[in-house]
Amino acid sequence: MSERQSGWLARLRAGLSRTSSQLTGGIAAALTRRRLDQATLDALEEALIAADLGVVTASRLVETLARDKFDKEVTDEEVREALADDIAEILAPVAVPLVPDAARKPHVALVIGVNGSGKTTTIGKLARLHRDEGRSVVLAAGDTFRAAAIDQLRIWGERTGCPVVARETGADAAGLVFDALEKARREAADLLLIDTAGRLQNREDLMGELRKIIRVMRKLDADAPHSCLLVLDATVGQNAHSQVEIFRDMASVTGLVVTKLDGTARGGVLVALAEKFALPVHAIGVGEGEDDLRPFDARAFARNLMGLAAES
Repeated sequence: MSERQSGWLARLRAGLSRTSSQLTGGIAAALTRRRLDQATLDALEEALIAADLGVVTASRLVETLARDKFDKEVTDEEVREALADDIAEILAPVAVPLVPDAARKPHVALVIGVNGSGKTTTIGKLARLHRDEGRSVVLAAGDTFRAAAIDQLRIWGERTGCPVVARETGADAAGLVFDALEKARREAADLLLIDTAGRLQNREDLMGELRKIIRVMRKLDADAPHSCLLVLDATVGQNAHSQVEIFRDMASVTGLVVTKLDGTARGGVLVALAEKFALPVHAIGVGEGEDDLRPFDARAFARNLMGLAAES
């Protein structure tokens, strides 16, 4: 295992510690009888629901456990190992890294989500990831309503060596995105990452703006955007479900990035989202550092969720 990978796994473990502590504590409390009877299974299901895995997912996991081990003597670690295996199985199909289509210059990724979800920071960190892999990246400061978002993206551009297309606060976002796509095409960039506004209290305005951005982009590239990434803040727990539904209605969401897993005991919501929506999870964030957003690894996530050592 490389030093970088082992460093990331350590950060992932630390980042998921709140969720893991709640889950493992709940599992330990449920297993006071040591035998997997119905009362124990009910207590386990409650522990999984409390960590925001959702009722459907918790029920599925407990049913599998009951089928394999009902009325048998079990240890705390055996149960956590079994749950980790089942969770990894749920997550494996959605653990899909964002790989720009090399045939497109640029691959256009529209990044959407509510204000405060970590959208702009996520764009900066994605730019870092792709620059480290040798790709050229252009950033578009399409959240023209927030001066802070524009300034923040400019800082990320300096950090990552990526050009940033920006205008003054209040400028037309669609026009800015058109200019950014023109620039990225002219420079044959590999990836164009576009920041957008996220004012859900003005949902109709936001929907209209997103549709206009897409319409204007398609004057240059009929297939743009090639990816539409929804950034979700894990601390909102089950409210993430309604955000997926709302933004899926506004734009064709192709994948998720889940941030702030280190700030919550609700990290299980990622499992519930995978079960319900089956959307690719491209990356997860577990901190403020530049390297704290990495491609999603289903097995590492599942084992850390259950407080188990990562496999080498």
